Amino acid sequence: MNFKNWLLLSLICFCAKAYSQNLPSLLHGTNINATFSIVAYDPNEQEWGIAVATDNIYVGSSTIYIEPGVGAFSVIAETAPAYGLDGLQQLKDGTPIKEALEHIRKKDSEAHFRQVAGIDARGTTYAFTGESLKYWNGQAAHRFGKNYVVMGNQLADSVLQQMATSFENASGTLPERLLKSLLAGQKAGGQLGGKQSAALAVKGSNHEWFNQLDLRVDDSKTPFKDLQRLLNYHYGRIRTNQTLLALRMNNRKRAESLLVEAETLTKGWNGMSSKLALAHTLMGNDDKAVSILLNAITENPKRARMLPTFYCLREHPKLKAYLQEDTFSVKDWNNAITLLLQLNRIEEGITLAKRILQKYPEASYTHYLLGKGLSANNDMKNAKVSLEKAITIDAANREARLFLESLHE
Repeated sequence: MNFKNWLLLSLICFCAKAYSQNLPSLLHGTNINATFSIVAYDPNEQEWGIAVATDNIYVGSSTIYIEPGVGAFSVIAETAPAYGLDGLQQLKDGTPIKEALEHIRKKDSEAHFRQVAGIDARGTTYAFTGESLKYWNGQAAHRFGKNYVVMGNQLADSVLQQMATSFENASGTLPERLLKSLLAGQKAGGQLGGKQSAALAVKGSNHEWFNQLDLRVDDSKTPFKDLQRLLNYHYGRIRTNQTLLALRMNNRKRAESLLVEAETLTKGWNGMSSKLALAHTLMGNDDKAVSILLNAITENPKRARMLPTFYCLREHPKLKAYLQEDTFSVKDWNNAITLLLQLNRIEEGITLAKRILQKYPEASYTHYLLGKGLSANNDMKNAKVSLEKAITIDAANREARLFLESLHE
């Protein structure tokens, strides 16, 4: 064997040992990645979702294709977007899912490297595993269940079985069940060479844009842990908003229960500190609110910019040093007034608004807030005067205009 051939063989052997999960890619010169996924449909919620993980970067960008009311396709192994894009179009045109996938497959000269699963608007499933995948290390297969398909390649033996069992037995929302299935697959051995990225997407016919879930961990040594954290944050933000709504509805008991969940689910998310502190302030838990605010500043000093909003806590001994009034902008003062009004400290809010207007007489938004405070105090005549002044200063002050219109109704 000459040196050139020896070097080539040595390189292949080294790569095979160090990166066995990518050996098909090395030998065939393709973009093959070892992957496993679940695609599913929730008929009650009218939601379609996919959870997937792979041994390469940004798996969510190329393997997930969902259109609410139409269906969903997971496309792995050597990914080919046509199966997802053309598949969805054919479903919209009325083509049955099996016929749609087989039509694309027949035109694909490299279909033997593909692995595709789909589910239509009624929960009908279809999938195929390319013939060549069985020659790769580990197991390559797909498995059907009611309203779902699990599939993967280069897997430990029981991965798909555990994914299916987990999904069928799991409780919770569709995103929670999908992630539990993915985690069960990893716990069963997952892909033989490990994972680098993971993604979870769920879209529904009845969802607004903010309900359409699209979580991606594009490059991580712990993609499953990171994906779980992102899903926790998703539900934690919902619980936080529900807490504030419950407080506006004067349902303190429900708010307290929701807030416990919110704090658990958003742990580590510095950006939620203001809302959590607001909830505790509204509930009269000043010490807890201050603790949250100061911890947030310790982690991220720029979060100190949010402190003027909590001017209402200025007498708290741990916060006094941070509230330097001479550094407040008019927007800072407006935030402080807004929170006082939210806390139903109406007189205090009115007094502060009048004081700030002495310094900033042309502050349209402050006039608006004064009008809101006066209205809450049943001083409708002066409330209208303040709102009209706000609009005179800034005709684009939409909030002032709408509030004034509501007082005339």
